Formats: sequence, structure tokens, C-alpha cells
Amino acid sequence: MTILSFFRDLYSLDTLDTRFTNSSSTPLKSLNEGSSKPAARGGKTQPADAPRPRWGTAEFYVYLVVFLFCVPQMYWAVVSVSQPDSPNYSKYEHLLSPGWLFGRKVDNSDGQYAGFRDNMPYLAALVVLHPLIRLAYERLTLPNPTNSNGSAGSQPSPGPAMAETRLRNRLAFDFGSALVYTLALNGFSIFKILLILFINFKIATALPRDAIPTATWIFNIAILFANELAQGYRYSVMAEAIVPFFPGAADWGKFLDSYGGLNPRWEVLFNITVLRMISFNFDYYWSLDRSRAGSPIEKKQLDSSALSERDRVNIPAPASTYTSFHTYLAYVLYPPLYLAGPILTFNDYISQSTYRSPSVTTKRTALYGIRFLITLFCMEFLIHTAYMVAISKASPNWSAYSPFQLSMLAYFNLHHIWLKLMIPWRFFRFWALVDGIDPPENMVRCMSDNYSAFGFWRSWHRSFNRWTVRYVYVPLGGGPGGGSGKVRGILNMLAVFTFVALWHDIQLRLLLWGWLVVLFVLPEVLATMAFPASKWKNRPNAYRVICGVGAVMNILMMMAANLVGFAVGLDGLMGLVHGIAGSWQGAVFMLGACSALFVGVQVMFEHREEEKRKGIRLKC
Repeated sequence: MTILSFFRDLYSLDTLDTRFTNSSSTPLKSLNEGSSKPAARGGKTQPADAPRPRWGTAEFYVYLVVFLFCVPQMYWAVVSVSQPDSPNYSKYEHLLSPGWLFGRKVDNSDGQYAGFRDNMPYLAALVVLHPLIRLAYERLTLPNPTNSNGSAGSQPSPGPAMAETRLRNRLAFDFGSALVYTLALNGFSIFKILLILFINFKIATALPRDAIPTATWIFNIAILFANELAQGYRYSVMAEAIVPFFPGAADWGKFLDSYGGLNPRWEVLFNITVLRMISFNFDYYWSLDRSRAGSPIEKKQLDSSALSERDRVNIPAPASTYTSFHTYLAYVLYPPLYLAGPILTFNDYISQSTYRSPSVTTKRTALYGIRFLITLFCMEFLIHTAYMVAISKASPNWSAYSPFQLSMLAYFNLHHIWLKLMIPWRFFRFWALVDGIDPPENMVRCMSDNYSAFGFWRSWHRSFNRWTVRYVYVPLGGGPGGGSGKVRGILNMLAVFTFVALWHDIQLRLLLWGWLVVLFVLPEVLATMAFPASKWKNRPNAYRVICGVGAVMNILMMMAANLVGFAVGLDGLMGLVHGIAGSWQGAVFMLGACSALFVGVQVMFEHREEEKRKGIRLKC
């Protein structure tokens, strides 16, 4: 293997997630350890409508020159204001920490990422120990252990009896390890968590069928609000209510609060668990209808050991798994995905626990781990050289920066958000892959490789997007074709993004983010209706230019929405906008910036055309 072929494999979509290179309706039996090239999505070769590559044209050589000039300038603009001799350095120096690269301090001021970064050694130990303990458990409990978390291509598919044994064994281990993991993470708060999970389980299994959806949504949304307002239900606070009846309750409350585990504020990360609770209830609810019609596997004569992803998600799990509280806890508290996901549906979890997915191979998992380490180092390099997070937290005098510097501070702030979310998601997905479970990849594209609001939402936190489509958007009616369908789709999107904003955190700025996303989708919808691709088939270059202009506007609006929701808030955004565009110098800069964005958009277009030529259509 040459270095070039190694990097080609390392950065292939197939390494990232086989779902990107294979149709969701295609069984994965053909995937094995020896395959070096991904199959064309849906089994297709280069489509007939794919245009000839433009990479070698004069136009794209000009774009290359623009890239070579602009990208270093963009990065240096942030580095230059992150030097000790910068005018505002003293205002944010206290937010910096001792670093280990280049003799520089590190910007570890983002609390969310700092929590992950500071605990990386312990998490890395878990990635090693958890699968090893499972392997030891299997050797002790299975008559013929087959290493359920190993390579799919190294062993033949087990028969039904062996698969059933594998499922029971994995569920038993997942249940026990989940309780230990949750106790270590959340201490005595585990009792609160188990109570919430038990109530949700009873909503699904004890209520009349028609009441399950409404009761599920009311309970889980109420939990989101209650967790926030009650700040995790401290035992000492609850004990005060019963002190008149039990005088010793106050001391017990303080004792229970004294051990909150490694993550005392369990409620902050519980939102991801809420999604799995809803997934279990609705998968069970839908299974009640489908169970009457007989087994889809028998009807379609499917191979249970090589189901397509769509079948894994849609075909109900065995009825016994829905009524087992132990199985429910094993899924909801599954250690690799408990804290941050990615989100795996209950049906998919049971299917992969029964038959290991053919997509899980030693080679692919190793390449994914290497790719994660490279991404982690990129983040370390960034926060050691560019202090945009600390600068924004210090609320500096924005007028001290040029329009170019301000825009780059905002831009790299968004890149930091992208990296700080992608790194934990990929870490926990890597842990799951090592353990033999293949959840969806959350981040499809680089943050700078998005020009469509719809595409951005599909590629950013992708497992959550798929979850909202399955459990929220489609049940609301979706938005199928036609004018009325588009209106209904927009209204449903408003409902979806309101839920998404509340799910992230109950804050006004996140509600503003959700509504801004829907508002900024409208121009894209209207432009698509006004300039349908079918009417421009004979003028592809003109259509590409028109789409490029619209995409530049889209990018500016998406940047604004995400800065409001996840970085500087509405007031901070207004300060940035005033600093960037509040002068003639700023107006000239904006014109140049839009031109550079247009160049970037054209490269994004061609990158997607290149994917189409390989038979890959990601819709983002």
C-alpha cells in the first residue's frame, strides 16, 4: 500500500460511514474486510447526467490561486490578534491555560469542550477496558465465544440459535456495564435517572396503545423543562419537604448529594437520553401494528444477518425485547453512546446486537480511529494558535479589530464549534465501533463545505437529523411536493426546530437560532421554486452562477444563525455586524468576502459533482 492509497482510504466516505456509499435499502452482506474500494451507492456507476470534470479548466485554476492566497490570510488574521502583543490580550489572558505546543498557552475556555478534553485519558482507558471486559465475559459465559465485537468479515454469520445467544449475552453485559458506568458518572443521581426511565418505560408498556404517542411527548418534554428548572432535583432540596415527618431526611439528602460521580450535573447531558427514550416508545408503538401483519423478514425472505440499514431501523425487534426493562436499560444507557450519541434507534440496536453489522471491520475501525486522532490534533493546533473563543468571551472592544479580523474571528469561532462537537461524537462512535456496534456518523462534511440550509442540517449532527425526521417530521406529515406541501413542510420545520432548540437548552438565544434557521430556509425554498433546475438544463453554466450567488447569501445567513445560537448571542452578532459593515472599509471588505465565498461555492458544487460521478449522492 502506497502512502497515497493509504490517505485515499483514510479520507474516503466509506471509511467515515458505509451508509454514505451504500444505499439504505441495499443489504450489507457484500461488505467485508478485503474490500478496498467502496461500492457505488445503490450499485450504480457514473450516472449519465454527470458533467465532465471541471478541475483542469482555466476557471478552476483561477479558483486555486484564490484559495492559495486567501486561506493562509484567513488563518493568520486570527493568529495575529492572538499574540501577547495584541491590544486586547490582557483582557482575555486570564481565560488561557498552560499549553504543550510551541511554548504557547491554550484556549481551553470553552466549558463544553474543556470537560471532554480534560477527561480524555480516562475516556481512552474506557475504550480499551470496556471491550476487553466484554471479551472476558463472553469467554466465561458463552459455550463457543466468537468475539462479538470483532471484525464482521473474519467469521461466518451465526445461525438463529447462536444469534439469539449472542443477543442475550450482549444485552446482559450492556445492562450490567451500563449500571456501573452510570453510577460512576452520576453517583447517587442514578436513582433519579432510573426513576425517569422507569416511568417512560411504563408509558410505553402499560398505557393503552392510542395514548402512547401523546403521553410520550408530554412526559419527555416535561422532563426537559423539569430537569432545567429543578437543576437535577437535589436530594437536600427534596428532603426539606419531608423533614417534618422524617427529621433525619435533611442529613440523608446532604449525604446523597455528596457523591454526584464524575459528572454531578447529570441533567446537562440527559437530553441525549431523552431521544433514546422516545425512540424506544415509538418503535414499540409502531411494532404493535406491524406484529399483526406477520414478520417482515419472513414475508420478504430477508437474511437477518445482512439486513439493509433501512430494514434494521424499520423492522420491529422481537416482541420480548420491548417488554424487558433490562433490555430497555441496556439500550438507553449503552455506555459508548450514553453521554453524547450518536443516536441509534432501538430497533437498530437490537438488530446489531443480534447480528454484528458487516460494516464493522478491523480495517475500517482502525482507519476511523486514526482519522479521529488527526482531527484531535487539528483541534489542539487550533486552540494553541488562535484564541477566538477567549476573545469572544472577554467581550472586547470590537472597534479595535479590522473588518477582516472581525469576520475571521466569527468564522473560526464557528470552526471551533464544529470541531468541539465532532471530536466527542467521533470518539464515542469509535468506542461503539470497537465494541461491535455501528451508529450513524454525525458529521458528514467540513463546516466550510456547506452552502444549503437543508444540506447543512442533514450533514450537521446527522443522527439527530435522522431522528427528527423519523420521530417528529414524518409523523407531523412531512412536506411532500406541491405548493401546499411546501407550506406544510415549512410549518412542520418550524415545529421541528422549536423542539430542536428546546432540546439543546431552554434558552432564548437557542429559540432564536431555531426560528432563524427556519426563516433563512425560506429564501432557499423560494429560489428553488423560482429557478427550477429542469428549466436550466440547456444553460448549466448560467444556472451554476445563479446558484452560486444564492449560496453566498445562504452561507452568510447560516453563519449569522449559528453565531447567535452557539457563540456570541444576538447582541454579540450585532456588534460584529456593526464592526464589519459599519464603514466604507467594511463595505469594500464584504464585497471581496462575498466574491471569495462565491469561489468556494463553485468548488463545493464541483466536489458534489465528483461524488455523483462515483455514484454517490449525499443530499447535503
